[in-house]
Amino acid sequence: MTRTVAPGNAASAVLPAMTPAQGRPFGVYVHVPFCATRCGYCDFNTYTPGELGGANPDEWLAALRSELAQAARHLGRIPEVDTVFVGGGTPSLLGGPGLAAVLDAVRAHFPLADGAEVTTEANPESTSPLLFDQLLGAGYTRVSLGMQSAAEHVLAALDRRHSPGRALAAAREARAAGFDHVNLDLIYGTPGESDDDLLRSVDTVVESGVDHVSAYALVIEDGTAMARRVRRGELVPTDDDVLARRYELLDARLTGAGFAWYEVSNWSRPGGECLHNVGYWNGGQWWGAGPGAHGFVDAVRWWNVKHPSAYAQMLADGRLPVADFEHLDPETLHIEDVMLRVRLRDGLPTSVLSAPERERAAVAVADGLLSPVDDRLVLTDRGRLLADAVVRDLLD
Repeated sequence: MTRTVAPGNAASAVLPAMTPAQGRPFGVYVHVPFCATRCGYCDFNTYTPGELGGANPDEWLAALRSELAQAARHLGRIPEVDTVFVGGGTPSLLGGPGLAAVLDAVRAHFPLADGAEVTTEANPESTSPLLFDQLLGAGYTRVSLGMQSAAEHVLAALDRRHSPGRALAAAREARAAGFDHVNLDLIYGTPGESDDDLLRSVDTVVESGVDHVSAYALVIEDGTAMARRVRRGELVPTDDDVLARRYELLDARLTGAGFAWYEVSNWSRPGGECLHNVGYWNGGQWWGAGPGAHGFVDAVRWWNVKHPSAYAQMLADGRLPVADFEHLDPETLHIEDVMLRVRLRDGLPTSVLSAPERERAAVAVADGLLSPVDDRLVLTDRGRLLADAVVRDLLD
């Protein structure tokens, strides 16, 4: 893997010429950096009103339009877009008209494929029936709601603002508006959470009628408010064995309710898979727009400058807002291909493995971590709990 940075000034990195590969899915990711408050566990590139230093959503939207225009000119071929994902941050703070303007900005420079999946994230406290009506009318096809937990004390530990019942109500409002695809995000392993807390949360998800669930073990990131509370002894991190049991509990409950895992941390009803994320895991390409967004095209991965003001200024100067980029060599591409595709229910094609890797895969099969299915290797239930270790062993 090689990296190229402008001498002495990473913010002046200039992307090389790139042409999206034919026959691979192409997506557009848009990062909305705004949040009303900062959750204690979050280390995403987000900013509350007091942290923005004068930047505002209108300025951000104008800069986004400029970036997408420059992106279309920069690419050697303008691809048809299969998926659009608006994430954050809290995209729903933009409101229905603001999110409609985001999608219009994408459409102005990139053609959307027939039946393209268009997703926005939303926090339950900043949604309403009117918002969902506006999103559907604008062309969004999928909504992902940050629920995290149905237990009030767990939400408090995470510094989440919405009430335990608000996520359920928001999911039902989205369904009533006409969204066929609605996701609820869960976090498990929050300090103070019990097995019963998690199961009640899963039951609430099932009751909501959504067709997709994402569930992630809490990771306490350095530099967050939660990490500081752990250092002060106010919170005790959840043991890895407890996290494994929680995963088994939620997987069993979701499977019993008609959901099936299709990626280690994602479950859906038939046809409810998130195609944008599947594109990431299957080696697709995407343009990442917005402050701090990452993109990947033609074996080049890049990331934008983080602060909205710096992002807007670079675009006003006629430059793509790239902080840095790297060329991924064949070995790195192979490592990432194995690392991502082994996490999928579809499994890892044995054809992508070298002879020594196939030998190591045979050991994982004998150890009950992988199961051969036709010409693919699929994680077993035990293997899902040890997915990172399986990857390390395969790649030696």
